[in-house]
Amino acid sequence: MIVKQVNMNMERNKMEIEYRIISDESLPPIVITMDDNDRPKVVINRYHQIWLSLYRAEIGGCAKSLFDEIVKLLNSHLSEQREVEKYE
Repeated sequence: MIVKQVNMNMERNKMEIEYRIISDESLPPIVITMDDNDRPKVVINRYHQIWLSLYRAEIGGCAKSLFDEIVKLLNSHLSEQREVEKYE
């Protein structure tokens, strides 16, 4: 397993996001998880380099739709919590 760690400073929120590059046949091409400080960590699996290269534009372009899906999920959760709150 090869591990490379890269920290990027996101200007908008001034949040450091950890990027880790690995090579592991048993893991998927990309994983978004939490680091030790509960901040986002992106793991990119070099083992799937051909697939990642082939779909690089689609992967890069999914950020907006991923954000939209997270917003839907959170709005649904907040709506449910609000309904519970109204009936308490």
